[in-house]
Amino acid sequence: MKVSGFTFIRNAVLLDYPILEAIRSILPLCDEIVVAVGKSEDETLHLIQSLDDPRIRILHTEWDDSLREGGRVLAIETDKALAAVSREADWAVYIQGDEVLHEDGLPALRQAMEEALHRPEIEGLLLHYRHFYASYDYVGTDSRWYPLEIRVVRPHRGIYSWGDAQGFRIQPQRKLQVLQTTAWMHHYGWVREPAAMQRKQEKFHRLWHDDAWMQQNIPVALAFDYHLRPSSLARYQGTHPAVMSQRIARINWTFNADPSYQRLTLKDRFKQFAFHNLGWDLNHRNFDLKRKI
Repeated sequence: MKVSGFTFIRNAVLLDYPILEAIRSILPLCDEIVVAVGKSEDETLHLIQSLDDPRIRILHTEWDDSLREGGRVLAIETDKALAAVSREADWAVYIQGDEVLHEDGLPALRQAMEEALHRPEIEGLLLHYRHFYASYDYVGTDSRWYPLEIRVVRPHRGIYSWGDAQGFRIQPQRKLQVLQTTAWMHHYGWVREPAAMQRKQEKFHRLWHDDAWMQQNIPVALAFDYHLRPSSLARYQGTHPAVMSQRIARINWTFNADPSYQRLTLKDRFKQFAFHNLGWDLNHRNFDLKRKI
């Protein structure tokens, strides 16, 4: 079984992406990893090159900044990386620049790929998600945070990145048939030093919205105020991926939340109960779940 990895990145230094940790977290699974490095305003290319691993193959790209609707450019960059993986690959593991795979799930994920290898009807594999907010101590609990997503696909089978690169479809627009694994992905997209988070807000919302929306909705500030985006949070009691240890040790800001403050609607509470107690995912599904591994 041959496994490729793929990802994309731009301005990783400026926007403080944990891209090195992301890549390192899937390296144990992969025979190669294609990294689509967009033309950047910082030292992103040198950062990726610093990994100095023969399995990493850099694809130089340039983002189309005129695409300012729905984050479409993110899917286009994902597709560039996916198209470049080896033709011999049986599976392709996808990771975004603010995601890190927990090493506890590596054996289960490899086993799932091996078990599904000769089941051509299975087109992808699902991972569980923990979405961290403001610090490494809190996870989001309301329904805005998706609990599952596809992060392993069969390459060169007509599969392409969907929407703003959150998930995948297969030509023409069919949802993928997938199996659910027990592996966990940690999403750190909302955990950054506040000044870096403010820069991300100013840069990335331009991929979804025009200038008028930006002026009305993104306040001018030197640092992002995490309390401006209230979310129902819970204190995280588990471990982080080992590759994140140095980054977490360097944290230079504080954030305190009151976990008793829960902005959960009755609908949110029912969804949570159904997911955690009955195994039912009542959110919009970006996939066709066949069965659990």
